Amino acid sequence: FGMMSLLCGTLADSLKERGIEGAARLQWLRSVLISALRGFALVPLVAPTSVAVAILTRELPQLSWSSLLPFGFVAALLMIVVGWVLERQRFREISSERVALDGWPEGTGKLTLLVLVVFACMALLVALAGVKVSVAAMLAVPAVTLSYMLLQERSPVAVLAEGVGQLAVMSNEMAIFAGSAMLGVSIATVVPADLLNGLVVSGWGSYLIAAAGLLIMPLFSMAGVIPITVLSVQSGMLAQLVASGADPMLVAIGLVIGFSLAMMVSPFGPSVMLLSRFGQVSRNVVAFQWNGVFVLLVVPLLLLLLAVFAVLLPVLG
Repeated sequence: FGMMSLLCGTLADSLKERGIEGAARLQWLRSVLISALRGFALVPLVAPTSVAVAILTRELPQLSWSSLLPFGFVAALLMIVVGWVLERQRFREISSERVALDGWPEGTGKLTLLVLVVFACMALLVALAGVKVSVAAMLAVPAVTLSYMLLQERSPVAVLAEGVGQLAVMSNEMAIFAGSAMLGVSIATVVPADLLNGLVVSGWGSYLIAAAGLLIMPLFSMAGVIPITVLSVQSGMLAQLVASGADPMLVAIGLVIGFSLAMMVSPFGPSVMLLSRFGQVSRNVVAFQWNGVFVLLVVPLLLLLLAVFAVLLPVLG
């Protein structure tokens, strides 16, 4: 959320400073903001800090971020290709209005060093503390960030004020995100333990379960149910599905892909709300008008990709 907030705020200020308004402003907003939204939605597929990965690995300890990464990377690459095909013409139209830079932006070196420090801290935590990569990332990122801020400001009071200010800007999004997670966990606890007992998931049954999980997530999200709520409920059923014979890896892949799609089409999701606020456009425009064609094109391809994974997983062991 921090990176999205920074990118969106910088874009809005830059367009205002350069006097870009009307249709040209909308083209810029759509091109950059939709790319930011899709990039943010790809985080669950590849990032160790993904909430989706954390939830799934909690329910199924035999899974890990590293085991899900190759499949998530392929799915993310497919989405990037489809997005490029759809958006390349729009980017060409606004490319004439770009301002060429004389060199690397100021602070690029510091940012690169900071990212390397984060990865180094993650590696140390995994090696010395034995925690999972996702847990290491969630510990390392805030610790390194706060340390850097203290080093720059030399004042804990200034760092506290900056942190409070940044969090206050995103209070609505964080409240929705946290409340949705709590709601999902609460609902999952009342799901009957024997609900899925006797479910036959042999053969292509695992694929059908994974495909259903992939589709349910964005469908509920379009109706206004936050993705993390649906994922929390679905993940609570994973143990029952595995006990019935489902392939845990295939089902987890389907849920992670579904979560990624849901983040793009949920009008009440934190990411869409953030872009809507900065772009000064309706949430429905961001979720459906800007993303509708992309989702309609990519869903059949992702279902086909999931079928390929279903064939390959038994071979890969």
